[in-house]
Amino acid sequence: MAKLTEIGWEEYSGLSLDEKRPYLARWEGDGMPYHTLFAQQFDRGLLERLCALANRIRFINKSKEGALYLKNVLAHKRAMLYFSQPSSRTFLSHLAACQLLGITTGSVRDAATSSEFKGESKEDSIRTFSSYFDMIIMRSPEQGLAEKMAWELSNSDRPIPILNAGSGKDQHPTQALLDIYTLIRSFETKGGVDGRTVVFCGDLLRGRTVRSLSYLLTNFNDVKQVFIAPQELQVPDDVIAILKKKGVRYEIGEDLKAGVKVADAVYMTRIQDEWDTAKGASAKIDTSRFKFGAEELALLKPDGCLLHPLPRRDEIATCCDHDPRAMYWRQMRNGMWIRAALIASTFGFEKTIMDCGY
Repeated sequence: MAKLTEIGWEEYSGLSLDEKRPYLARWEGDGMPYHTLFAQQFDRGLLERLCALANRIRFINKSKEGALYLKNVLAHKRAMLYFSQPSSRTFLSHLAACQLLGITTGSVRDAATSSEFKGESKEDSIRTFSSYFDMIIMRSPEQGLAEKMAWELSNSDRPIPILNAGSGKDQHPTQALLDIYTLIRSFETKGGVDGRTVVFCGDLLRGRTVRSLSYLLTNFNDVKQVFIAPQELQVPDDVIAILKKKGVRYEIGEDLKAGVKVADAVYMTRIQDEWDTAKGASAKIDTSRFKFGAEELALLKPDGCLLHPLPRRDEIATCCDHDPRAMYWRQMRNGMWIRAALIASTFGFEKTIMDCGY
């Protein structure tokens, strides 16, 4: 099996994401990631395994005895939450996932509170964290940083796993996992995810959750993807190139109501103006036609679902919140369960939990 210790950074970084995947697996024949860095590491089999493990953890945790059992599964492990980009949901759900499994945690949520403020390199900071912890969960505004740090640690004397909790504008794999988990649970008694139409709306150019989820959906049969956005914020060419390569049906447009009429799931996103290259640039884009309210809700199928990675602004009206098709609050809770499943699997405890007596 290919390993990160067998390839230099320059050679590795020049590979396609699919070519990188073997270097990141936990062990030969298993396929589950050791470092979780991008959505392309997950095929349908791995997704179904993780969702089954998340369901098992949910069930075990329902009783006091089961919850206490889970808290002992990884009580011997420690995780560092290194979040140099602002976050609440992603940070807290990873923290809660660790707590479910009994993992002791530490955190840095602002580089200004670490030795980076004194000029320490990110590489040295990560090596320092690896001295005290058994896993690093990291979120950064810097594209590709988690991947670079995974290579650095794999070639150090303490090669602990890294989980990418958001990397620049490119990937957010654990968010995509909770989105897929939510879709699977939403349609598990309604024929499944295969054959569905998923509509993405909002800032599709800079939304890393869209990029990651779009890829994961290609693992399912005949799922059509529809991208609704202002022209300035439409889905980037590299995402479309993947869909074309995999023979996935897709449409690009600007009519949200038309999209909702055919949608089984609508995935709304906010405007990602923190990535503006010029201050106030996003505010000049007319986004008034890309908001979901009572009219759009009336057009959504009775068994459809409405998702949002949050935080939201006004792209979903609060009048939608109590409709049973609004899944975004369940989506957030699902993040805790699927991330617990991923962490347990990374440490090799999938079978232990699946086979326990609870």
